[in-house]
Amino acid sequence: MAFIPEHARRYLVGGAVRDALLGLQAGDRDWVVVGASVTQMLDAGYKQVGRDFPVFLHPHTGEEYALARTERKSGRGYTGFIAHADPSVTLDDDLRRRDFTINAIAQAEDGTLVDPFGGAGDIRDRVLRHVSEAFIEDPLRVLRAARFMARLAPLGFRVAPETVTLMREIAASGELAALVPERVWQELAKALRCAQPSAFLRTLREADALHAVLPEVDALYGVPQRADFHPEVDTGVHQQLVCDMAAQLAPGDDLIGYAALCHDLGKALTPPEEWPSHRMHEQRGIEPTIAMSQRLKVPTEHRELAVMCSREHLNIHRIAELKPATVHDLIARCDGFRKPARIDQLARVCEADARGRAGLSASPYPQATSLRRLHAAAMAVGSEAIIARGITGPAFGEALRKARIDAISQARSQASIDP
Repeated sequence: MAFIPEHARRYLVGGAVRDALLGLQAGDRDWVVVGASVTQMLDAGYKQVGRDFPVFLHPHTGEEYALARTERKSGRGYTGFIAHADPSVTLDDDLRRRDFTINAIAQAEDGTLVDPFGGAGDIRDRVLRHVSEAFIEDPLRVLRAARFMARLAPLGFRVAPETVTLMREIAASGELAALVPERVWQELAKALRCAQPSAFLRTLREADALHAVLPEVDALYGVPQRADFHPEVDTGVHQQLVCDMAAQLAPGDDLIGYAALCHDLGKALTPPEEWPSHRMHEQRGIEPTIAMSQRLKVPTEHRELAVMCSREHLNIHRIAELKPATVHDLIARCDGFRKPARIDQLARVCEADARGRAGLSASPYPQATSLRRLHAAAMAVGSEAIIARGITGPAFGEALRKARIDAISQARSQASIDP
């Protein structure tokens, strides 16, 4: 049975304490141990898993236990730190190195809170505030602040002005360029899984950091659109609304969220003399979508869906005007016969685009239902009858295509006569 070494004390820290104070369901529980050494933890049965930091797993619960530590800046970027942990490091020392006051609260085993930096008050006042001036030493904290806002903005949180000032200093220093793509993607994906991804974008813009992290998205701000289609006019504002609508239609789904984020990147490439029209923006958006996806090293599935949604979203908006053969070829172009889930994903992103407009969030989007219905009709066509007719080779593919087009046509005709 594992135990804490004699004379040492353990405290629950981080998100579990924060979320309990917010009245939210807590996730994993993390502990900090004060007054113990690495050797004592190993002797007590804990398994060390941290190479750079003294982190251990409880042998029975699997929960993380970290020795109280301090950190000292030793180089550029978020990895340029030297950690120091020994029994002399106090709980306050450990909490002081944390990013935000709401994450720098500990709870003793008897339930008592240890809150040297006023995190509980900031939770009450709905403020995201840095713990100390050491905040400026870690550029990743700019992204973490934005990501926390994607989760906490619906609860009324705002970033403290003095924290915004430090975030701007980090952005101006150029240290955001030192962030490795995988960590940027990790924070972006977490934000896209939150209830209000727009707060991630707004927070980065407020900190003058969006252009360094997501230049393709930042370029959308200030680009006008036709007010009759987009009452919000500004393409960047539209993008924020689309991201939030995608989060509403597909909660916790960063695949849908990323495709929604990328769907209109081509509008930043429209020549200003063509504004507020954006002809061909769906094709223009493919290149920046691929570029951003490659730079951030996003999963292949995310990149492919994002490219598909950029290319096809206007076609889905006008699906009622498309001929059955055109609908078939669109589905085939999206690989929707081999990967049928893609069509539902495309429908969700297009609905987010249509409803992610000022005053139109509750508007119906029948195109999504139509796309799914026509796709289902085409998918229901089997190959058995074609095989029975002895058709093989290239002729088989053409016969299957014709049968699916006929099924799409019939499904559309049936929908027009159904009450």
